[in-house]
Amino acid sequence: MKPSRLLWLAAAGLALALTFAAYLNPHLAVDLSNRFWACF
Repeated sequence: MKPSRLLWLAAAGLALALTFAAYLNPHLAVDLSNRFWACF
């Protein structure tokens, strides 16, 4: 595997892990749902 491809895969995995970790915070989920509901 090329080093650049490995770097991109690692960056994508890190972004997914950080996104998953952010959703573990219940305040974030409530805030996002309130923002979504405010659109209607």
